[in-house]
Amino acid sequence: MSAVPSLARPSRRPERQLLRAAALIALLVCLPACGLLFQALQGSAGLWAHLFSTVLPVALRDTLILLAGVGLVTALLGTSTAWLVTAYEFRGRGLLEWALLLPLAVPTYIAAYAYLDILHPVGPVQTAIRWMLGYDNPRQFRLGDIRSMTGCILLLGSVLYPYVYLPTRAMFLTQSGSLVEAARTLGVSRRAIFWRVALPLARPAVAVGVSLALMEALNDIGAAEFLGVRTITVTIYTTWITRSDLPGASQIALALLLIVVLLVALERWARRKQRYATDARRARGFTPSKAGGAKGAALFLAGMVPVAFGFVFPALYLGIEAIKRFRFAGISERIVDDAINTILIASAATAITLACSLVIAFAARFNPGLRAGWIMRLSSIGYAAPGTVVATGALIVLAGLDTQLDQATRQWLGFSIGLLFMGSGAALVYALAIRFLAISTGSIDAGLARISTALDQSSRTLGQSLSGTVRLIHLPMSKAAILAGGLLVFVDCVKELPATLLLRPLNVETFATHLYGEAARGTYEEASIAALAIVAIGSLPVILLSRLARPRP
Repeated sequence: MSAVPSLARPSRRPERQLLRAAALIALLVCLPACGLLFQALQGSAGLWAHLFSTVLPVALRDTLILLAGVGLVTALLGTSTAWLVTAYEFRGRGLLEWALLLPLAVPTYIAAYAYLDILHPVGPVQTAIRWMLGYDNPRQFRLGDIRSMTGCILLLGSVLYPYVYLPTRAMFLTQSGSLVEAARTLGVSRRAIFWRVALPLARPAVAVGVSLALMEALNDIGAAEFLGVRTITVTIYTTWITRSDLPGASQIALALLLIVVLLVALERWARRKQRYATDARRARGFTPSKAGGAKGAALFLAGMVPVAFGFVFPALYLGIEAIKRFRFAGISERIVDDAINTILIASAATAITLACSLVIAFAARFNPGLRAGWIMRLSSIGYAAPGTVVATGALIVLAGLDTQLDQATRQWLGFSIGLLFMGSGAALVYALAIRFLAISTGSIDAGLARISTALDQSSRTLGQSLSGTVRLIHLPMSKAAILAGGLLVFVDCVKELPATLLLRPLNVETFATHLYGEAARGTYEEASIAALAIVAIGSLPVILLSRLARPRP
């Protein structure tokens, strides 16, 4: 009797190779943190003592005050506006739903530069107020200086509140209408429903949004520096660039990294006991209360206030100054060069980031388990770290690698290759890819999660290879998620200031660094075209988010 042939078990070799490649990417993401620790240990004990006694207390105090203020402002603005467009039906509500996302298009440093001119003692606002009051010069009447901790908190809060608005509104929309009706049956007023029902259920979304806003505030360098707030991020930059003290900057960067870890831990601890579930198939949506006439107009105007301060006023100022600059000198060659550099750097970083994200996302899909989960978490730590921290660590690693390669070519080939990574812009692309890898990975992973694993099994059963399954099934079905992730990464690379400022090659300027340089010289209007271009590019993901956040029947 002939033996019955056994079915051959599919080879796991491609899946394991994917997992190894993803592990290598996670290692490359973690290298800057290791380099940071190594460089910090090179500093003397006396340097630590000096930092703890003179530098860190002031920087830590200002950072904590700024974070507390920004957290409070973003929580108030984001939660109140989310409830406004969810709980009430009024004329202009549809416009307000997506307009509240517009401040995301304005980087914090651009908003700071714009308001420094708008609120200057001889600027348009104070000049108009003095004209209405009958005063002739700034000595007779002058508003408080925006260069203060209060000014920085209000400015950052007015730009960063959409990080709270977006998830909180999504949470409000998913809450069951039967909960609200039950509360109304028990005699709870509509105002009290917000405090007793809606807000407690939305606390996880508020916590996540506030933590994201605080990380963006920590990453800021331009707004805080020009508004006179000495945060830890600004201190890292001045210690490195002004004092040429890389070990000291590394030690301060480690302190900042510790603050980020504490923020993430605090956010998770705050919602450790939060549990809420609803059957989305059976739950009825939240029914808004109709508000017409004067009440509806008042609600619309109240919702437009943060939009005006976070987007309309800065964008209007930039538009006017850009037109003036264009009429005076046209489009300069410098702006054209900056545009080319910006597009090339952002495109290279986006392409590398997407490639790495695809490897990590597919490794997690084809190798479900604890190991793939840890690899995905480690590859995402760059987004939590501020740009200055990532840039400092990348500099340490790649500068050391440049030195070793140069010495090897001198010894074996008899010539010098110079700064291969630092001089070519590869260091900047590397830092940007680390910084925003989590964005594209999360988008692609969410797209793959919508594809049933039964399709994978059917494809492999029909004899298709792993690469064929990916090419014929996964990539076409997750194309929208991949494009969305790429768009978000590209825009963030264009707006990124700290890493670009610290790692760009010599004589290479982007829109962001050009704007920073003009602001440092006090000539904000000279870079108005570059600033307006950044805001226009930053509007692209806002349009995408407004379409995705639109409630569907």
